[in-house]
Amino acid sequence: LQAPEVAQSISKMTFITATDGNHGRGIAWSAKKLGAKCVVLMPRGTSSERLENIQKLGADAWITDVNYDATVAMAADMAEKNGWTLVQDTSWDGYEEIPTYIMQGYLTMAKEAREQLGEEVPTHVFLQAGVGSMAGAVASFLKSAYGDRAPKIVVVEPFSADCIYKTAAADDGELKVVEGDLKTIMAGLACGKPCTLGWKELRACASAYLRIQESVAATGVRVLSSPLKEDPRILAGESGAAPIGAVIALLADPNLSEIKNKLQLNKSSKILCFLTEGVTDRKSFLEIVWEGKYPSAI
Repeated sequence: LQAPEVAQSISKMTFITATDGNHGRGIAWSAKKLGAKCVVLMPRGTSSERLENIQKLGADAWITDVNYDATVAMAADMAEKNGWTLVQDTSWDGYEEIPTYIMQGYLTMAKEAREQLGEEVPTHVFLQAGVGSMAGAVASFLKSAYGDRAPKIVVVEPFSADCIYKTAAADDGELKVVEGDLKTIMAGLACGKPCTLGWKELRACASAYLRIQESVAATGVRVLSSPLKEDPRILAGESGAAPIGAVIALLADPNLSEIKNKLQLNKSSKILCFLTEGVTDRKSFLEIVWEGKYPSAI
């Protein structure tokens, strides 16, 4: 793509996307590497640090006055009006080719995890979901890779943005949309409308769906940043730490024993989580780790 004859054509292109942070940062980085223009829209409530990280990569980025799903619609409308290329990590009827490529890209980390695990097979995999494209892709890969030995897939979402949970609970063939501000510290998961492709895979592969409080994700951040013994220190963002926080809550909170037993979590369980986000908002990270914001109820 960086060959002169290709780069000249790409330099005339403009890529546009809507993002809570990570996806847009990736698109901005890629556009910079390819010499293309990039426009990134971010939903209301996005932290200034996440915006600045994208702007530093040369993208024309700003925060809208609407939530994530409305921001996606805004980006799609701008792409159509201006002849730009929409690179969105969610799909809908008539827009599936590029989201499929993105979901295939997510398979890289699933493949690497399987290679690192070798002969070890996880019994449970906890996957965070915003629109569900990452979770759907990884779940599908694991189901295909392990066959009859495939682990239980547990999907984790914030209470305030639980579109996958609501869709699964209804199980009526219709995608459920969560409206409003979708306010949560798990900014990367603050999505109100499921990805059609992601949900298709999750419906076929997932075993359970969980909604978690803010304190659960915050616990995940704190535990990862303050490890015991020889465990490595991991600096994680709230969306990335959400699955680990859910695992800790299930294993440590006696009030959740019924759910733990239904999931068959016990001392012999081998649990795999995917950390999808580093510290992308230092202010929030310090509030959680230093100031003890969102304390655990365990």
